[in-house]
Amino acid sequence: MSQAAENLQIADVDSYMHELGRRARVAARALAAAETGAKNAALEAIAGDLDMQREALLTANRRDLEAGAAKGLDAALLDRLELNQSRIDGMIEGLRQIAALPDPIGEIFDMKFRPSGIQVGRMRVPLGVVGIIYESRPNVTADAAALCLKSGNATVLRGGSEAFHSNQAIAACIGRGLQRAGLPADAVQVVATTDRTAVDLMVTMPQSIDVIIPRGGKGLIERISATARVPVIKHLHGICHVYVDDEADPNKAFDVALNAKTQRYGTCNTMETLLVNATVAADFLPGLAAAYWDKGVELRGCEQTCGILGAQCVPANATDWDEEYLAPILSIRVVDDIDAAMDH
Repeated sequence: MSQAAENLQIADVDSYMHELGRRARVAARALAAAETGAKNAALEAIAGDLDMQREALLTANRRDLEAGAAKGLDAALLDRLELNQSRIDGMIEGLRQIAALPDPIGEIFDMKFRPSGIQVGRMRVPLGVVGIIYESRPNVTADAAALCLKSGNATVLRGGSEAFHSNQAIAACIGRGLQRAGLPADAVQVVATTDRTAVDLMVTMPQSIDVIIPRGGKGLIERISATARVPVIKHLHGICHVYVDDEADPNKAFDVALNAKTQRYGTCNTMETLLVNATVAADFLPGLAAAYWDKGVELRGCEQTCGILGAQCVPANATDWDEEYLAPILSIRVVDDIDAAMDH
C-alpha cells in the first residue's frame, strides 16, 4: 500500500475502499481453491520476511510510538502499541504455529444417513472475505492475516490509526510472502488510510465483505454494531475474572492471580477482578496484596476485602465491577462460594 493513501480525501476513500473490496473478492476465489502446501508456504514466507525486516518494523513502530506519546496516549496504550524483538519473535512463531495446524478446509464431518438412505454431512468451507477492524496492537495484523489465510479466506484489515506505520510495514511483509508462495497479494489487504470513513464503508459493503470481526473497546464495538450491513461477529468487554476457591492450592492460586494481573496491564485478557472464597480470604489476601503493592497495583475492594487489607485497599464503587482498567488497578471481592462467584 502506498503511504500517500494516508492522506486520501473522503471522496477518494470511497473509491479506494470499493476497489479494495473488489480485489479482495477476486482474491478470495483463488484462495478458496489454494492447496494446503501453498497456504503453508505463504505463512512461512511471511514469517521469514518479518524476520528479515526487523529493523524496518522497529523504525516504523518508533514513528507510531513517538506520535502516540505526543498525543498523550497513556502507558497501557503505548505498551499495546509497542513492537520489540520479543514481540516480533512472537509474530513469527505464531505464523509458524498456524502453518503447522491441520488445514480445516474440505474437512467433512457429522456424516449420517437420512431415512431416505441418502448420506449427508457437513463440510468446512471458507467464508469468503473477512473484514477485521481492530485497535492499537500491530501484532494483530500478522495474527489475523495468518488465521484468515490458513482458513482460505481473503481479508481486509483496518488497524487503529495510532499503529498506522507499524501496520503498513507488516502489510508489506505479508504481501511479499503471499507473492513468493504464488498466491494473490490481494488476499490480505491492510487499509492504507487513517480516515475513519474507511470503517463506515467496510461495514456497509456486503457485496465485497462477508463478515466483520471488530476487536477493540466498547465504543468501537457499539459503533460497528449500530451501523453494519454486514454480519458481525463481536465481543464486548474483556473484563477477565479469577476465582480462588476454598479448595484451591494456595501457592498455585497465588501465582495465577499475580501473573494474571501483572504480566501485562494493557491487554484484553488481563485480570480486572479477583474473587476469593470467604473461607480462605483472610489467610490468602494479605500476602497477595503485598505482592501487588510491590508491583504498584492499586487495590479496590468490597467491604470484607477492605476489612482484611486495611490501608492496602480502597473501597470499590459500583462502577469498578464493570470496569476494564487496562491499568495497574484491580477490584477484589470476597464471595461465599462458586455460585456467588458466577453470579457476580
